[in-house]
Amino acid sequence: MPVNLIILVAAVIVALLIFRALLDLLKTFLSTAIAIVVIVIILKVLGFSPQDLMHEIVNLPQIINHLLSGKK
Repeated sequence: MPVNLIILVAAVIVALLIFRALLDLLKTFLSTAIAIVVIVIILKVLGFSPQDLMHEIVNLPQIINHLLSGKK
């Protein structure tokens, strides 16, 4: 078997693995983006603004720390 053919087969396999990984990454990105858009739309319908959501996300570590420490 010629060396060039072995290298070509290996290159095709590596390219397919990379392509598959990129497709999985794209699928994950799109599903996350769609979930975020749905959450924002639901919050808007309920009367909350995206700024309210961002405010809570920024304060999330403090809120979790407050809940875990048991401070009133």
